[in-house]
Amino acid sequence: MDTAEESGAAEPQELLLPQDVQGLKYFQPILKLLARLHSDADHPNRTLHYDQYAALLLLSYFNPLLKGLRGLCAASDLKKVRKELGVAHASLGSLSEAARVFDPELLRALFLKLAERVSVTNGPARPKGLPLELALIAADGTLLDALPKMLWALWLGPHEHAVKLHFQFDVLRCVPVDVALTPGNGNEKESLQELLRACCLYLLDRGYRDYAFYQAIIDAHSSFVARVQGNVAYEVVETRPLSAEARAAGVESDQVVWLGGKKSGQNLRQPVRLIKVHVKNPPAHALKPRLARVNGKAKCIRTSAQEYDVWLVTDRLDVAAEVLALLYRYRWHIELFFRWFKCVLGCKHLLSESQEGIAIQIYAALIASLLIMLWTGRKPNRMTLTMVGLYLQGWADEEELMAYLKRLPPAQKTSV
Repeated sequence: MDTAEESGAAEPQELLLPQDVQGLKYFQPILKLLARLHSDADHPNRTLHYDQYAALLLLSYFNPLLKGLRGLCAASDLKKVRKELGVAHASLGSLSEAARVFDPELLRALFLKLAERVSVTNGPARPKGLPLELALIAADGTLLDALPKMLWALWLGPHEHAVKLHFQFDVLRCVPVDVALTPGNGNEKESLQELLRACCLYLLDRGYRDYAFYQAIIDAHSSFVARVQGNVAYEVVETRPLSAEARAAGVESDQVVWLGGKKSGQNLRQPVRLIKVHVKNPPAHALKPRLARVNGKAKCIRTSAQEYDVWLVTDRLDVAAEVLALLYRYRWHIELFFRWFKCVLGCKHLLSESQEGIAIQIYAALIASLLIMLWTGRKPNRMTLTMVGLYLQGWADEEELMAYLKRLPPAQKTSV
């Protein structure tokens, strides 16, 4: 099978020297987890095993010299890589074949296992009044551009193709806890509904507005805080008084309502809360400000470049309104993770054209992110990835890497 990289003109073989790769001992703990994949889809005519393929993918995220299948092929010829990662020569044919013969669900299971162990110390603080048994999960999707020949990845039209990743992100631990992969036009609500968990408080934007879906979350023994349009139909059951703390947080109204009209309202079997919050953001630095506008169709009002109204709906009747307003701000952490995942870690470049091959690449990238969190105890960032990359290329020694990690500011819980 042709890969996304191989579909273009042939490129010259990259020259990779042994001194360009070092520090492989840090991969030993994860290699023990990958070892269980060694015999999956084994074949007598292929010397590349699943654990070796996954190890090479992981190495590529920490070393900018190893971008593309040809870089992985060159790395597999180095004695140090062969010794530390236990790999043999990996041809372009073997690397291409790996994308369609290995089972991505096996690597997903390792990612989920590792995600349970990771928690950073500089994530947002748990707001007071939020039940301790609830995990705070932000759900959202993000797109990766695909090649026109990837017909399974149809998006908006015959010449527009994309892969959509549907993430669940634990906001308080700053850890991705699950992901589903679909074509670009994949339904976000359906993808999340298949992966709903109990004891979670889901933070959802307007793309998830569906009253039957809200009921599905409640039936799964979880809760939600979701943004809705200002023109939703509802019947007021109770108008709650606002505390001084709620008014200071921008809350303008807090009502218990039956949500929906005659037809849509039948999808919810209990009343919910509808909260209106007036948001004031600081001026954007070096960015073009968003203009004031009034959207008549959705009744979404942006009174100035930095001010606008937000309507939130939730089934939690026991959480203070100001806390709910803060929780929706926490949803922004998943957007920051998308920036890390796509722009800093570099997951925009797809190594395969098959859905299974892309899934393997995505799970390997997530494991690489989790490894940085385990090594540092902090959220991953560009500078930390740069220092690890310089170390793996031989430009920084282990003492300098450790000195950098010690210079990081003391980890503190942050708020949005």
